[in-house]
Amino acid sequence: MLISLRNLEKSYPQGPGQYFVLRQITLDIREGEFVSIMGPSGAGKSTLLHILGMHDHAWTGEYDFLDQPVHRMSAKARAQLHKQYIGFVFQSYHLLDDLTVYENLDVPLSYRDIPRKERQSLVADTLDRFNIVGKKDLYPSQLSGGQQQLVAVARAVIANPTVILADEPTGNLHSAQGQEIMELFRKLNDEGTTIIQVTHSDANAAYGSRIINLRDGWLVT
Repeated sequence: MLISLRNLEKSYPQGPGQYFVLRQITLDIREGEFVSIMGPSGAGKSTLLHILGMHDHAWTGEYDFLDQPVHRMSAKARAQLHKQYIGFVFQSYHLLDDLTVYENLDVPLSYRDIPRKERQSLVADTLDRFNIVGKKDLYPSQLSGGQQQLVAVARAVIANPTVILADEPTGNLHSAQGQEIMELFRKLNDEGTTIIQVTHSDANAAYGSRIINLRDGWLVT
């Protein structure tokens, strides 16, 4: 099993009690799935995604990733697991403004012990695959929103992650650009990459093989 959650909960202190963002989440996701997490605003979708991506450590319950107990790991061990297996695509791109497209793509590779020549080759292949060779020396501010998101997806997949987590990946794009990103996700999934996306869009959710619904922090069926 790729991901296994048991009674995962996330809460904040509120007055004398607690405000729960996620309640008793028990969920399994297999390798190769394309899962869409849906629900109204404030349902806990993005919170769940950031816990899966090991960005958020303040939760209770059990989380196993490839049979490794994330809930027992140190922050450093979780960060290593994230870098090795997970690519993240944000709604607001999260590219590094002071780096070129080429340099942004090189960042996730620099976290790994990959020789410089091999990194150069991987970046070149990825620029070619995403049809952005001509953009390699530009900075994010010189790109359109669609181009920035394309670079963000390229950066997420360049190190060949086991799973891509995408938080409203087409939220800031017009429909044609959004469709291009979703087709790309479908292709990556066909090639074996697990995709977990948070979306409000029924059309985007239809690209997936399974929909998980959240409401007020609870899984609903």
